Amino acid sequence: MATIYVTLIVRGYKTFADVPAVLKPEVKNQLEALELGELAV
Repeated sequence: MATIYVTLIVRGYKTFADVPAVLKPEVKNQLEALELGELAV
């Protein structure tokens, strides 16, 4: 599920604020791995 949110954030459909709290750590890790950590704000 985290990967789906990462894809939606990268494509601009969602923001990090839209991610459920339980998934935020994994989404943040994946965004940082893609060198897109600035989207995890």
